[in-house]
Amino acid sequence: MERFAELLDRLVLTPSRNGKLRLLIDYFRNVEDPDRGLALAAIAGDLTIAAVKPAMLRALVAERVDPLLFGYSYDYVGDLAETVSLIWPASPNTKADRPLSLAEVVERLQKASRSDAPKIIAGLLDQGSIPARFAITKLVTGGLRIGVSARLAKQALADLGSMAISEIEELWHGLNQPYTELFAWLEGRAPKPQSRAKALFRPVMLANPIGDGDLEKLDPAEYAAEWKWDGIRVQAVCEGDLRRLYSRTGDDVSGAFPDLADAMDFEGALDGELLVGSPSATGTFSDLQQRLNRKSVSDAMLKRYPAFMRCYDLLQAGGEDLRALPFLERRARLANFVDTLNPSRFDLSPLVAFDDWHQLEAKRSGPPHPIIEGVMLKRWDSPYLPGRPKGPWFKWKRDPHTIDAVLIYAQRGHGKRSSFYSDYTFGVWSGPEGAEELVPVGKAYFGFTDEELRQIDKYVRDNTVERFGPVRSVRADRDSGLVLEIAFDGLARSTRHKSGVAMRFPRISRLRWDKPAAEADRLETLKALLDE
Repeated sequence: MERFAELLDRLVLTPSRNGKLRLLIDYFRNVEDPDRGLALAAIAGDLTIAAVKPAMLRALVAERVDPLLFGYSYDYVGDLAETVSLIWPASPNTKADRPLSLAEVVERLQKASRSDAPKIIAGLLDQGSIPARFAITKLVTGGLRIGVSARLAKQALADLGSMAISEIEELWHGLNQPYTELFAWLEGRAPKPQSRAKALFRPVMLANPIGDGDLEKLDPAEYAAEWKWDGIRVQAVCEGDLRRLYSRTGDDVSGAFPDLADAMDFEGALDGELLVGSPSATGTFSDLQQRLNRKSVSDAMLKRYPAFMRCYDLLQAGGEDLRALPFLERRARLANFVDTLNPSRFDLSPLVAFDDWHQLEAKRSGPPHPIIEGVMLKRWDSPYLPGRPKGPWFKWKRDPHTIDAVLIYAQRGHGKRSSFYSDYTFGVWSGPEGAEELVPVGKAYFGFTDEELRQIDKYVRDNTVERFGPVRSVRADRDSGLVLEIAFDGLARSTRHKSGVAMRFPRISRLRWDKPAAEADRLETLKALLDE
């Protein structure tokens, strides 16, 4: 357990991707089974501990520590696991005779019932060191928040075995924890695991953004153009009686979209965009968000926000793998395939006709639907390759919208940002002249440099009006206030916000120290964008 705790601690403190990869590879190479496999499951988000919830953990801490002190500590530290590990007062004479392994800790937690889970958790926290308490708390609350994605963990496995990550991704959903067969293969001690699982995930092909000068090097005749829809990339796979809907990272999201999964009556693998509404009346991303991250979906939600798939590519038809074929041939096969599917749940993503890049740029700047983000460029002769190869596919997104808004509230961040006010709520002016007020229109927590973060943090501390736990209200009126230039990809009408609008991917593009708060934009400016 101590080695897993050390890994988590070092991953949190290591900012670079390559540094995190080295730490993961070293851990997988030097830690024995089954601990390394369970660590992999935890990092990939596949380790389940059903009996323990964060509320239970907070209640346990409240029995040992004054609740007010814990509340202040949590607000200051910003991370529940770190707070519990530091503030937990272990009972005397509870140290274990020997350090527990990760496998022993996981076994106790997974076997715990709701009734005995508090006692087991308390015992483990009593026996563990501060780093071990941190790791235990991370395990039971889920979501490690250590800056490592499931794909980065798979990349570490690929580097460990000196092979392509696509091989790991294609096997992943057919493997069982603690992955002893996988590690044996990676270390050359056993043959490649033969997965007998059906409807497995295929690693997706991704596009590179168009950069300065890229178009000058490309021949328009060699590329197809396709609208880039603002939904979530998915892969629909059916084999035998098994139907699975995957996110682009390989997470099974079938349970959140049972209406689409039920309509997957085919043998094959489709790549496309998950949207809501219908092919003839596509909903906004804000509508789609009503369906995301739900464990169960009500009948009313299914009726109000039905899901469908706009198909981009055909990866497999029946038992035939089509990924090695050129896009031109796959596209023809896809058109025929989609014609056999339920038209209310599947449609074909249309191509965009163009003769040269200037003509395509004009269409990109004024697309026929508000939830189109731009265009995709795909070489007619490109096979379907995993990852993000340079050259075959490009994405050419629309230029973002920008507004000038005034900082209203600031909240402490988490993890490395826990000592900074790094999450910002901003607003624009609304109301008749002479009686304007700032109306919140969005939140942003990225887009600025480290130096700009320090500048905003100092401004927040120097101009605080009120405090609400980790949130500060900042001085903001027509005579004073920090103006932020906000970039965002789109807008949707919203009944959940006082302003009536919801932004898509808002981020801070620059600080407008030069602009008076009175000259920030008005709500009418935003609403006008909705009517364009």
